[in-house]
Amino acid sequence: MSTNNLTPPAPESGDVDPVDQTASESVSLATDETAVPVTQPLSAASVPSEAAEIVAPFASSNSDEDEESAMGDDYDADDSGDFSMEDFGAILAAHEQTHRSEISENEVVKGRVINITDQAVIIDVGFKSEGIVPLAEFREGDTITVAPGDEVDVFVKQLENAEGYVELSRVDAERKHTWEMIEQAYKDQSTITGRVTDRIKGGLRVEIGRIQAFLPGSQVDIRPVRNLDMFRNKDIEVRVLKVNKKRGNIVLSRKVVQEEQITGKKNETLKNLEEGIIVEGQVKNLTDYGAFIDLGGIDGLLHITDMSWGRLQNPHELLKIGEHVQVKVLKFDRDRERVSLGFKQLTPDPWATAIERYPANTRIKGKVVSLTDYGAFIELEPGIEGLVHVTEMSWSKRVKHPSKLLAIGQEVEAQILDVDQGARRISLGLKQIEPNPWETLPQRYGVGTRIKGRVRNLTDFGAFIEIEEGIDGLVHVSDISWTKRIKHPSEALKKNQEVEAIITAIDVDNRRLSLSIKDLEPNAWERFFDTHRLGDVVSGKVTRFANFGAFVELEDGIEGLCHVSELSEDHVEKPEDAVQAGQVIGFKILKMDREHRKIGLSARAVGKDEPIIDARNYTSAEGGMASLGELAGLSSMANPAPAPEEEES
Repeated sequence: MSTNNLTPPAPESGDVDPVDQTASESVSLATDETAVPVTQPLSAASVPSEAAEIVAPFASSNSDEDEESAMGDDYDADDSGDFSMEDFGAILAAHEQTHRSEISENEVVKGRVINITDQAVIIDVGFKSEGIVPLAEFREGDTITVAPGDEVDVFVKQLENAEGYVELSRVDAERKHTWEMIEQAYKDQSTITGRVTDRIKGGLRVEIGRIQAFLPGSQVDIRPVRNLDMFRNKDIEVRVLKVNKKRGNIVLSRKVVQEEQITGKKNETLKNLEEGIIVEGQVKNLTDYGAFIDLGGIDGLLHITDMSWGRLQNPHELLKIGEHVQVKVLKFDRDRERVSLGFKQLTPDPWATAIERYPANTRIKGKVVSLTDYGAFIELEPGIEGLVHVTEMSWSKRVKHPSKLLAIGQEVEAQILDVDQGARRISLGLKQIEPNPWETLPQRYGVGTRIKGRVRNLTDFGAFIEIEEGIDGLVHVSDISWTKRIKHPSEALKKNQEVEAIITAIDVDNRRLSLSIKDLEPNAWERFFDTHRLGDVVSGKVTRFANFGAFVELEDGIEGLCHVSELSEDHVEKPEDAVQAGQVIGFKILKMDREHRKIGLSARAVGKDEPIIDARNYTSAEGGMASLGELAGLSSMANPAPAPEEEES
């Protein structure tokens, strides 16, 4: 190519070479200072700085071989290394064609950060113009995540915008990568990680990269989850069930991942599981009756009774969900895949040596851990408890409920009464710590002592009198009165009434105290027998009738019986035919039985001077008192008439 005439002939209209036109436009710069006349030869030194980078490789070649390798066969240069306008246009067009083929719109390319402005990040992607990305796409809060020199993946949105820059997007690049990852995971059925961002209707919203996906509530866990909010802001592993990129629809499952993990762990666990071994597991769930422990794909039940040798009200007192614990396999049903676990079995049973460590009649200290209607449980040590029955709490106080004396958590001292190691029972006593007031009762009270007390209780057979706190004596119904016929104690006494009584008997062993109210006064029967004899005539009032006679009240509480045959000289069938109730008449005493307190009377014998014989052992054939005739016959037998010879003498 000749350099003598660098001015190309003017092309005809419509016959302009596109390459020459591009070259001419490229070398025509924005200012007059950098403009180069087209009539002058072009050299590397005379090319503006923007074009120098293109021309430099060719202008710096020092040998023919270098020039040929740099320019190829299509370009010629003179001996001075200058290029013609046609050559420069061709070089520039080739450069643009080369760079234009490296990137295209709607694809992800690598670029290098060359500058960061207030609003954008300038990135070189190997195109003729730099690319720009909004600075917001590289911000995380107040922090900019890139620096000049960093390489980043960007998405080419437009090769040349109105300002001449390549329009790029970091967010779109990440989204494209994420979609590719999600689609690949769907094809491979592999697991991906997402972050739960919110709870929505029917499930959870999960973010994978910058893509939103849906996790249905039924696919969150292998067990129903009541509170989905607990997964908020947590990273979870999921499987892609459905994906539709056009609609932007992605459905995930965490349940499938869990099932696969459990199946693998379960087979391994079942292979090594057997009764008696100690395994480690994780507390999966807590209930009122125990805890479920995940042993690795299979759950075992740790019942509350197997958690501690001591008293445990709730599993939450010992365990927490998610906690790792060691347990012992107590039972294992391989067919039904049921496992019973024990935690307390990892430590020795404290009851194994209880009888040696807690001998009877020794005193111990413990803490009240439970109160029931029948007593209180005292914890002697973790796993060892004893029962104080309500009857063993006080010698004197009548404890209706243990809470009247004790409170949960209270430290007490007690005495061991009995130990049943086989039944895991220890009987304790609180009152044994104090002296027994019954043992010293004979020293404070003797038989015949007159005491005062309060009627504490009334029964069919008598009344209980409290003479001091914790000491009750019984007044039998027959010991209330000498004279009155009392069928029930309530006829003479009232509850809480203050009374006096006489101690008649003390039984320390059986803790019984016998009392008598009637002994406060002399015995009316004894007085009557002492002051009356057979044959005495007394006045009495007919009180009631029987088939065989009439009962007569002689004094207050003193009754006698007048047989029907002794009521009248005439024969009567019924007592009512001879006398009337309430009638006061005179009676002669025919019989006196001190031992059985019986008095026999006769109305028809009054005024008759007939001998009276103690007829206590004689009764008529009819079962009543002896008649006067019988008594007269007995009298003649007892005092026969003197013999004639005696009279003569």
